[in-house]
Amino acid sequence: MDNKKVASALYNNKKIVCLGGGIGTSVLIHGLKKYTQNITVVTSMADDGGSSGRLRKEYNIMPPGDMVSCIAALIEDDNKELASLLTYRFPGKNRENKIIDGHKLGNFIMLAELLRTKDIYKALEATKQMFGVKADILPASDVRTHLSAITKDGRRMHGETALDIPKYGEKSGLKKVYLTPKSPKVNSKVIKNLLSADIIISGPGDLYTNQLPVLIIPEIKEILLKKKCRKIFVLNIANKPFETKNFTLFDFVDTITKHLGVFPFDTIFANSNTSVKIPAKYKKYKYIKTDKKPLDPKQNFSILLNDVINKELPIYHDSSKLAKAIAENI
Repeated sequence: MDNKKVASALYNNKKIVCLGGGIGTSVLIHGLKKYTQNITVVTSMADDGGSSGRLRKEYNIMPPGDMVSCIAALIEDDNKELASLLTYRFPGKNRENKIIDGHKLGNFIMLAELLRTKDIYKALEATKQMFGVKADILPASDVRTHLSAITKDGRRMHGETALDIPKYGEKSGLKKVYLTPKSPKVNSKVIKNLLSADIIISGPGDLYTNQLPVLIIPEIKEILLKKKCRKIFVLNIANKPFETKNFTLFDFVDTITKHLGVFPFDTIFANSNTSVKIPAKYKKYKYIKTDKKPLDPKQNFSILLNDVINKELPIYHDSSKLAKAIAENI
């Protein structure tokens, strides 16, 4: 199937809503933009680590990091320098400049717009216009959320950073995550885009710290469960140490089911190529097994296996391969 037929067959002005955040979502939409600009991205507001978390705490603002990364991913490819500039991180090893160490330039731009406009949506629109991005990029809630978890041994851990580092210990593992506030307000723009979506995609991305913090928001969850449209879950390439250690495809399904009451996705896109050797620096990452049997034989979804691996960095997807695989199988 040639690219023109793929684009015509898949997109034909269909509205795609991507849920999540982090590197995985950025990789996904970077590939999808080659087929359509009718994309909405809804990102978690539970981020409290790194540059984004520092600005969130110091200025009492919504965490800008994931939204900035999505804007960078959607900048046209002939402006790669702009995308690189937006995601540039400052070094700060000396005492004089350590205050900006690790901060992303795009986060400073968003911070300036937030302080200037005092409105996250106006700040987003202004930043998008600066970089020629037309897609909707929206926070999953109108307020900052705080992510907490219950470990398998019954302890409670608080903060997205505590789960991401992690502080709960390798042997414990996570049982459940939850948000504070429990039912954060969801903006009407998010609801409108979800209700009018032709395709909803969750993943790839960290299960407990990127995907579930969006999926478990009650208003989003309710629409996801009731909405009649194509719903896709993109499985990660490799398991993250600690967070999803030794998870199979069906462990992801089971975890989402336990949080939402049902697995709402009709199709899972998974990687078929595990022949690429994972570099030694990522030795704790292991390819996710897709050949295990489901925990619940009544689960009703299809699994599509494709070579979607980034051969240069094999713990992540190749954006072009992933978008093409979705395009050819919708």
